Amino acid sequence: MFRFLAALCAFSFGVLSFAQTQEYSIQAIRYATSPDVPVAELVVGGPQNEKVDIAMVVWLIRGGGHTILLDSGFHRNTFLKDFPMRDYLRPDEAVNTTGVAPDQVTDIVISHAHWDHMGGIDLFPKATVWIQKDEYRYYTTDAWQPGGDHGGIDPEDVQALVKLNTEGRVHLIDGDNVEIFPGIRAYTGSRHTYASEYLRVDGHPPFVLASDNVYFYLNLSSHLASATFSDADHAANIAQQARMIELAGSADRVVPGHDMLQFKKFPTEGRVAKIK
Repeated sequence: MFRFLAALCAFSFGVLSFAQTQEYSIQAIRYATSPDVPVAELVVGGPQNEKVDIAMVVWLIRGGGHTILLDSGFHRNTFLKDFPMRDYLRPDEAVNTTGVAPDQVTDIVISHAHWDHMGGIDLFPKATVWIQKDEYRYYTTDAWQPGGDHGGIDPEDVQALVKLNTEGRVHLIDGDNVEIFPGIRAYTGSRHTYASEYLRVDGHPPFVLASDNVYFYLNLSSHLASATFSDADHAANIAQQARMIELAGSADRVVPGHDMLQFKKFPTEGRVAKIK
């Protein structure tokens, strides 16, 4: 009898834990394509003389009363001379193709401050913006001082971020392994930018949304670093890739930031891939 009751309690606890796990849907939304990008510029030690079209993506996460974007795309022209685009649709309009109006987005998590990831924060009028505290501090202060590094950062994006902060619409995430929504945790350490982050989305199964902390599936399969804040951070980036695989439970459930393959691996209609 004791063994039966113990087994019943263990089973009941397992069922309860399963039921309490927040389930989210995840969609990748391609808002543009950047053609003929040299792989070796993005992947440290990647194949020379190979060029690929890269997907410009935001990820839509829905569940638990939240409508969340990971990253926000761009709509300013600052860097387009260096990165011409094809098939561009402004990120708020691209999100709208899923049936989510811009004012229905409750939150935007910014993986890092580069122009093509933070540049659309002013397109979603009711969203709270979540960003690492150190990322916010660096790119609103030290990056613009002598010796600072603001490569890939649009000054107008920074101004928009500061304005949103003055309006009470910026939430600063303080460090690694922080739960920001039930079942969604932010992780740091990959050093793509000063304090870039990626997300683990809980569920059955879980997924890791890497953004540019992993550019391509090639990074994962060949253990090659994504381009990072400095050359000294390459080892940290590779170490974080291993951590991402562990957090997701499989390399197949780590979603890279710019790989077109995510729109072939997962069921896709138009610009939108259903990851989960």
